[in-house]
Amino acid sequence: MALFDEYEDYDALGLAALIRDRRTTPGELLYAALDRVATRNPGVNAVIHLMEDSARETISRGLPPGPVSGVPFMLKDLHALCDGEPTTNGSRLYQENVADHDSTIIARYREAGLLLFAKTNTPEVGISGTTEPVLHGPTLNPWDRSRSAGGSSGGGAAAVITGMVPVAQATDGGGSIRSPAANCGLFGLKPTKARTPAGPDAGEGWSGLATYHVVSRTVRDSAVFLDVAHGPEPGDPYTAPVPDGDFLAEVGRDPGRLRVALWTEGLCGELIDPECVLAAERVAGRLAELGHMVTPAVPPVSGDECRRAITTILVGHTANHVTLRLKALGRALRSDDLENITRLAAEEGNRQSARDYANALVMAHRTGRQMAGFFDEYDVILSPTLADPPLPLRGLDMMGDDLDFYMDRLWGHMAFTPLYNLSGCPAASLPMHMTPEGLPVGVQIGAAFGNEALLFRLAAQLEEADPWWDRRPPSLTTEV
Repeated sequence: MALFDEYEDYDALGLAALIRDRRTTPGELLYAALDRVATRNPGVNAVIHLMEDSARETISRGLPPGPVSGVPFMLKDLHALCDGEPTTNGSRLYQENVADHDSTIIARYREAGLLLFAKTNTPEVGISGTTEPVLHGPTLNPWDRSRSAGGSSGGGAAAVITGMVPVAQATDGGGSIRSPAANCGLFGLKPTKARTPAGPDAGEGWSGLATYHVVSRTVRDSAVFLDVAHGPEPGDPYTAPVPDGDFLAEVGRDPGRLRVALWTEGLCGELIDPECVLAAERVAGRLAELGHMVTPAVPPVSGDECRRAITTILVGHTANHVTLRLKALGRALRSDDLENITRLAAEEGNRQSARDYANALVMAHRTGRQMAGFFDEYDVILSPTLADPPLPLRGLDMMGDDLDFYMDRLWGHMAFTPLYNLSGCPAASLPMHMTPEGLPVGVQIGAAFGNEALLFRLAAQLEEADPWWDRRPPSLTTEV
């Protein structure tokens, strides 16, 4: 089969349009994607499992029509199940885990005609801001292989920025879409709580902190992927507000003159790297040039309470995941099943009380109401995405032996992202800045609960004003 050389010249919507115009075929695109995985993945370790035979069978059966039908797509190897394929969750405890059904969101991707052909690397059970699992090895940042690609969707982000796919699935429970988007130079939106389904095996992820979506090179791809995936399913415990129309239709619409809060200081006194502050300030200047009103302001929430609530929820769910997996295996925990921090988090979760968990939910709901009041005053919050440029590998070491030290370092690095998980509000990282050393730095925009539409309008305006499409790592071969 001929290799479709122009594969990387198009985003997902562009590739789908070429298929509809009969200028290429799903088979040619799959071949192009597989060729790039073969040549580029050895340099970054983004892809940990191929589903080539399944993808070819899907093509032979015929693909459902849709806006992204026929486009190659990678799934994150975390929680969401793909029938007949392994879901290791980046952990030796799950390495023999093979799904016997599709999760709802995977079924929706199939219904959209996507070619599911690979799974991407993730840290163990998704609890790290870097992607360096013992099971699969670290995903390297394509801009500097001594640094992290971010986490927990680092594998997907590295695959997209190196041109293996235009879009990859991602999840976000504390910043895990926005962190790798910032570290790799991509667009990554965390949707509103309950916007995308967690079923049929769960009603929500991490007590509502976590949600599914994608990382992409373009804003419009992110919008159309939310169109094909969002919406409740029977049995959901609650739903996100119903959007007024398609999210894709918001891309290119005038956002109006917005009241923007510029937030550049950590809620818990975190040290924010000057390059990250500079990135936000430069975008603030650009927004002012575009006619928006920018005012320095800090969300009126307790950073300590936010950290405490999220940590309680995280360790509680880690303990529960481990307990359920061991029950399914019918055995006790072994010394080599888990990385040190995961084991310590599970142990801490087992020590937490029901009162601790209930209090964490109270703090989450309080934070949501505080943010709602703040968004009465401002339309958008602008901040750095992270407190640092891409960290050196092992900057967040899951094999350490001090959980408190690890969590302090994790929340110090993810200083600006978890607030949106706790409140349920949507937020997106935009690739708007590069350091003098050539490392990407993201800026984050957040909006009120249910208002992804505004984020797509504003992100598209910035994408047009300061395009990032051609910004790619200097080498896209095996020697990335």
